[in-house]
Amino acid sequence: MKIVNYELYEVPPRWLFLEVTTSDGLVGWGEPIVEGRASTVREAVEDIFENYLLGKDASRIEDHWQAMYRGGFYRGGPILMSAIAGIDQALWDIKGKRHGLPVYELLGGPCRDRVRVFQWIGGDRPENIAEEAEQLVDTGYTVLKMDAAGLVDFIDTPSTVNRIVDRVAGVREAVGDTVDICLDFRGRISKAMSKRLVAKLEPYDLMFVEEPVLPEHNDSLSAIGNHTTTPLATGERMYSRWDFKPLLEEGAVDVVQPNLSHAGGITEVKKIADMAAAYDVAVAPNCPVGPITLASSIQMAMSVQNFLVLDHGFDIQMSSKDMAYKYLSDASVFDLEDGYIEPPDEPGIGIAIDEETIRAQSDKEISWHNMIWRHADGSIADW
Repeated sequence: MKIVNYELYEVPPRWLFLEVTTSDGLVGWGEPIVEGRASTVREAVEDIFENYLLGKDASRIEDHWQAMYRGGFYRGGPILMSAIAGIDQALWDIKGKRHGLPVYELLGGPCRDRVRVFQWIGGDRPENIAEEAEQLVDTGYTVLKMDAAGLVDFIDTPSTVNRIVDRVAGVREAVGDTVDICLDFRGRISKAMSKRLVAKLEPYDLMFVEEPVLPEHNDSLSAIGNHTTTPLATGERMYSRWDFKPLLEEGAVDVVQPNLSHAGGITEVKKIADMAAAYDVAVAPNCPVGPITLASSIQMAMSVQNFLVLDHGFDIQMSSKDMAYKYLSDASVFDLEDGYIEPPDEPGIGIAIDEETIRAQSDKEISWHNMIWRHADGSIADW
């Protein structure tokens, strides 16, 4: 079962899909993407295939992972690990199809019956956020996630703090205490402001606060944690078990959030999750990307004991959810019931790709990049 061909498709809104074909006609799909850096990751994927993978046995997933990671003098980082991640997803998809089993059965079998998911609340005005929260709960979600704020100064005003607290308070009042709320700081908020905010948000019993600081300031997490009993989460911008290792050893985090399209794929995220379990830390895979990553995340979530909740959104823009479903021949695989997704029983990662739609959409000109934010004085702000 040799790898004989691969194709890459850059599609709206900001995704990169990988199709891998074997000598016996099996096809696997992966999603190697760094949002806003699709062309760069594409080059990395092409380099791996042209210089290593073509002609190799598709079944040797762990061996290929080690070769892709350790075969170069320079290791890690978002570009290489995202390229490896998409390839890894596709190889697991092929292996599952080869054996007629969902990937989670190959990872030791299920340790749960279904996967709890959350959805994003958009908007900025408190009344609009509360209304959308109610709508999502009526749809069936039992976990909601929202941004804390947009641009925040290094030390900001009391009114900024109060505005953030009021938004969270409005959502809590709207949905009651039977719904969990996750609050994403997105690394936009300094250590000083995070300490102030987590203390002010204590009464609202958040499920977790995500990225209270940027990953490069993870050494501040313990200091922030001293100001709250709210669980702290991070990991969206961390790419391997070695990135998570010091964080776990320090006991500074309660939830890790590796992204299966950034942190080395199913192979590596399963190892990160198992390593986190040894430190009594939960895993909540980050997934604001496409349907292939979501499908891969469900497979991984079914097979790890310390799974908490999974991102059901496809993008930071809710409109992209409809686009994601158009890439699938059967979108019902992601249907929500009582806040959960039932695991697919189809082999591989469990989705049927509409290749005709993907090919048609890949002909479009796509150039997605995040905004550049600036503070009032003109200096660069974190987006």
